[in-house]
Amino acid sequence: MKRVFLVLGLLAVLATPAASATKSAPKATVYAASSLTNVFPVVDANATYSFGGSNALAAQIEQGAPADVFASANLTLPTQLHQQGYCSRPVVFTRNTLVIVVPKANPAHIRNIYNLTKPGVKVDVAAPGVPVGTYTQQVLNNMNIAAAVNKNVVSQESSVTEVLAHVTGGDVDAGFVYATDAQSVSGQVKVIRVPAWAQPKVRYGICVVSASQNKTAAHAFIRLVLSAKGQAKLLKYGFLPRFKPAAKHHRHRS
Repeated sequence: MKRVFLVLGLLAVLATPAASATKSAPKATVYAASSLTNVFPVVDANATYSFGGSNALAAQIEQGAPADVFASANLTLPTQLHQQGYCSRPVVFTRNTLVIVVPKANPAHIRNIYNLTKPGVKVDVAAPGVPVGTYTQQVLNNMNIAAAVNKNVVSQESSVTEVLAHVTGGDVDAGFVYATDAQSVSGQVKVIRVPAWAQPKVRYGICVVSASQNKTAAHAFIRLVLSAKGQAKLLKYGFLPRFKPAAKHHRHRS
């Protein structure tokens, strides 16, 4: 009987290093757009994250930051990094839309995007180069109100998170953010829709950083994001499917 216990004890000891090795497997370090702050840790709780403005993160990767994966709120930045040899060819992993948010009390009585042209309205946007800032200017140009609205811009932020904070804090009358950001603070803001015809194509790109020392984990992270499970979690947080569904064509019966 003692021999049986000794064998079982030996097996337990031998199994311990294997279990420890599994637990200590390298984790992906993911540099991701700030609009992904809430959802990415839900998609993969084991990765290490650094969230911020996509343009700032791209600059850090160019300077040798220890990132394994880059997830940007546009395709432009990761495509530029790819062309310069800093990352793999990016793929679209989700989409988003732009909205206007105002404080719940809505002191400026904003009802639509054209109200942002009124004198005295305080508007907050992201700075040029930040994806959401670029998208904002695209909307304003599409609607021919860029000059009038930009006269009312009181601050330009380095990320969408900062724009959202100024609106929820009541520092400004309105700000341009992603629909997913508005959803994350739905009890603190009112959402003003941007006309569908003026919406830019908000596509998020993801790639493996070329200098990564942990490419296996990096590829595994991207596979998870693109998987049915990962996509379902992105949808739950208000993001859109990777690709816009094709328009249905109805056949006319003769």
